[in-house]
Formats: sequence, structure tokens, C-alpha cells
Amino acid sequence: MTTYYYVAASQRFLLEEEPFDEVLQERYRRYQSEEREVDFWLIKQPAFLEAPELAEVKAKCPQPSAAVVSTDKTFVTWLKLRLEYVAIGQFEAPTETIPDPLASSEAVT
Repeated sequence: MTTYYYVAASQRFLLEEEPFDEVLQERYRRYQSEEREVDFWLIKQPAFLEAPELAEVKAKCPQPSAAVVSTDKTFVTWLKLRLEYVAIGQFEAPTETIPDPLASSEAVT
């Protein structure tokens, strides 16, 4: 099992109100220059928030939601300090309630 750390907020906040795309692009470039494997993912309507153990987080997170999930706790802590109005936490996966840590519950249209 792997521990995943996350920052969750409304899609509007993360994708429209914050220059968040720039942050992720800069981080991606840094990883490339260090020849480091990417260990973070942006997920719209993250399915892990559907897990019963995360019901309280989902209830507090405006919908539709988005999350950055990473295996790097330091990166998620840095995001929290930069973004302020987000929920942070962690979970283990895969489990019975979170079979795919990077899945989205967003309907494909």
C-alpha cells in the first residue's frame, strides 16, 4: 500500500481563481530537469473523496471539487501554504474503499 497526500478545493478555486496551472507546470519542468519521476496528479472530482472515511472532507469541500494528489508530503504541505483555502490530508491506497487513488468520479461526456 502507498500513502497519498492531497490538497482538495473547489475546481473553480484551483483552476480559475489561482494561477495554479503555472505552479504545476513549473513543478513539472523542475522534475524533468532533475530527471525525477512525476509524483503528483491533478484530479477533477476525485473519487477518493467518496470513501466513507473521507466523508467529512468531502462535505466541507465545495463542489465540483478538484485535488492534487502526491506521494510527496513536502510538496502537498508547500501547496497548502501557497494556496491557503484548501483541505489537506492523506489516505492509503489501494484499499477496499479506495481501489484507485487517482480515479475521478466525473462523468465523461
